[in-house]
Amino acid sequence: MAFPAPPHFSSLENALASLFKDKVAITRSDRLSGGDINEAYVLTLSDNSRIFMKTNTKENAGFFTAEAMGLNAIAQTGAIRTPQILCSGCSEVKSGYSFLLLEYIDGKQRLANYWEAFGHQLAAMHNAPAAGLVPQGIYGFCQDNYIGASTQCNTPRGKWIPFFRDCRLKPQFESAASYFNDSDLAKITKLLDKLDDFLLEPEHPSLLHGDLWSGNFLTGNDGKAWLIDPAAYVGHAEADIAMTELFGGFPPAFYAAYQESAPMQPGYQQRRDLYNLYHLLNHLNLFGRTYLSSVKRIIKKYIP
Repeated sequence: MAFPAPPHFSSLENALASLFKDKVAITRSDRLSGGDINEAYVLTLSDNSRIFMKTNTKENAGFFTAEAMGLNAIAQTGAIRTPQILCSGCSEVKSGYSFLLLEYIDGKQRLANYWEAFGHQLAAMHNAPAAGLVPQGIYGFCQDNYIGASTQCNTPRGKWIPFFRDCRLKPQFESAASYFNDSDLAKITKLLDKLDDFLLEPEHPSLLHGDLWSGNFLTGNDGKAWLIDPAAYVGHAEADIAMTELFGGFPPAFYAAYQESAPMQPGYQQRRDLYNLYHLLNHLNLFGRTYLSSVKRIIKKYIP
């Protein structure tokens, strides 16, 4: 399935002139905190409206192309909302930058049943048809993208477990090889070889957010959860649920509602750490050995 690329401009000024027909100008720019990869701003315009802008270097313009593709994939399920993509751009000047403009979301009041609704919404996204999202395969995506600042391989596969082995764990282990001794490397090889003993093929492929922790959703103007910053691909829904539990977890009401709409296969708790091993390895590669003990603990859990 091909998603339309957002309009692309050679400068922020050209983007605003095209989007708003020369009727507005930026009157205020407020830097937002919290991003590890991109800089983020709320732009206030002369008509008192606001838009959201992410920026990076020109060399990293691919971050925004991939993000737009993921947001479009999630939006087309009709299950859960994402901010509207206004445009992308890349300044032509030598010291220029790339940017992505999005609808500004200012939801402040959550619905009374926010977490239950979120659980049902995510289940609906996971249950939505994924055919067409992976040309020449079932699992993967229509292009590679990013998990944080790391490239995420989405080469199509016909089965989930080989995809998770070859496109998720192997690349991260290869990048982190210098952290492991010979004994560790032998266990890693054994773990990858025995992955079929620990994981299950899903009942059906699901579109995943891919990086679903508490920083990657927000409250929309309708009071419901909206998804942002995806690392989207088609995989096993368990991988998304596992990620929600990695850094503290969501409230029990979320998981109960999810289970109502999309009952999980038995034994998920025994598989969860393997899915989160991917994210912990990525953190190890991005941020250093603080995450090494957690990675080794999970390896030892499956290969004593």
